[in-house]
Amino acid sequence: MKQKTIDIVTLGCSKNLVDSERLMRQLEAVGYHVTHDSEHPQGEIAVINTCGFIGDAKEESINMILEFAQAKEEGRLQRLYVMGCLSERYLKELSVEIPQVDKFYGKFDWKNLLQDLGKDYNGQLHIERVITTPPHYAYLKISEGCDRSCAYCAIPIITGRHVSRPIEEILDEVRYLVTQGVKEFQVIAQELTYYGVDLYKKQTLPELIEQMADIPGVEWIRLHYAYPAHFPEGLFKVMRERLNVCKYLDIALQHISDNVLTRMQRHVTKVETFQLIERLREEVPGIHLRTTLMVGFPGETEEDFEELKEFVREARFDRMGAFAYSEEEGTYSAQHYQDDVPQEIKEKRLDELMAIQTGISAELGAAKIGKRLKVIIDRIEGDYYVGRSEFDSPEVDPEILIEREGTPRLQIGHFYPVMIVGAEDIDLYGRVVLESE
Repeated sequence: MKQKTIDIVTLGCSKNLVDSERLMRQLEAVGYHVTHDSEHPQGEIAVINTCGFIGDAKEESINMILEFAQAKEEGRLQRLYVMGCLSERYLKELSVEIPQVDKFYGKFDWKNLLQDLGKDYNGQLHIERVITTPPHYAYLKISEGCDRSCAYCAIPIITGRHVSRPIEEILDEVRYLVTQGVKEFQVIAQELTYYGVDLYKKQTLPELIEQMADIPGVEWIRLHYAYPAHFPEGLFKVMRERLNVCKYLDIALQHISDNVLTRMQRHVTKVETFQLIERLREEVPGIHLRTTLMVGFPGETEEDFEELKEFVREARFDRMGAFAYSEEEGTYSAQHYQDDVPQEIKEKRLDELMAIQTGISAELGAAKIGKRLKVIIDRIEGDYYVGRSEFDSPEVDPEILIEREGTPRLQIGHFYPVMIVGAEDIDLYGRVVLESE
């Protein structure tokens, strides 16, 4: 057991990761050695940052807590702390069920952890973080919470109302991260398009992104988790005209059937959804759209699902994820609807939907052969350099593989012009374009 060492484990989304990175900076500033997601935790203290979004994520968080609780019982750990969404939602229940945990913190009071360690939170470091991603990219959280009332979603129950961060604070953080070597910014929020409504009385995302794009050293800005209703039109111009704003948008649509959309309380229709997709592609030529869809929502009929399949075929999303509905206690759908689609039907529909998208992704990937893309190199893996284009977000999207043999030495975190020479399943193959070509 290493004295003055704290192991931090982050579960769930990139928004959680940003909280962990902020905590790590505070802990390092007061003299702790901090590890993140270590394969072999050996510190005297462990902090688990939990997820409480859906059943599988909750189960993973609880299993991780129990694993560390056992280590404490066996004397391999002195203190165990838990923070994040799961403990925000089930603070009292967890305290009773897992008494080995020294203290549970919610989503927003993790700063109290420092006090419980006998240290003070340093407000002067509020924009600073220990980057746990490859150092050339970082996640940038611009708000917390959500004012949407989607029937299936527990996140507003956990995180509360939407709270935007002031523009100047965000820009200061971007400037700081640039000094740390960050070139690529994944802009994240529970709901991006609502940004600024609480602070500035209007949707202010276009202004924020435009000002970010003006900061020297910001090479790529990529937008995650937009909402389709009341989309801020000013964003079209910014995405089209600013070269360092990636032509990429992650916009969760969830479904296309008006029946299901109404039951989901999405406040958008099938026609409006198609109009938005068409407008995005017209206004921002070359844009790549990532979406997430849900199958098996209460009341989803075979006709609704057929409509969803046809939507996927017609929309031809560049990137798509899907998941089966999971009833979350406290949500509108849990209180008002019966979870009436059998689990085997949910899984069958999920497989069918993803099979359609797999074929589309293969076709869209093959269409890139012969095209030249700007690629950032993330890492070396075996015989390949592994990189991404502006159309690919880390962790979730396809990668571009470049054979090391016969390629001049490439630097991690640097950009190179790459010709796409092959496509296989999801990933693409490329070769670096020499200056003479």
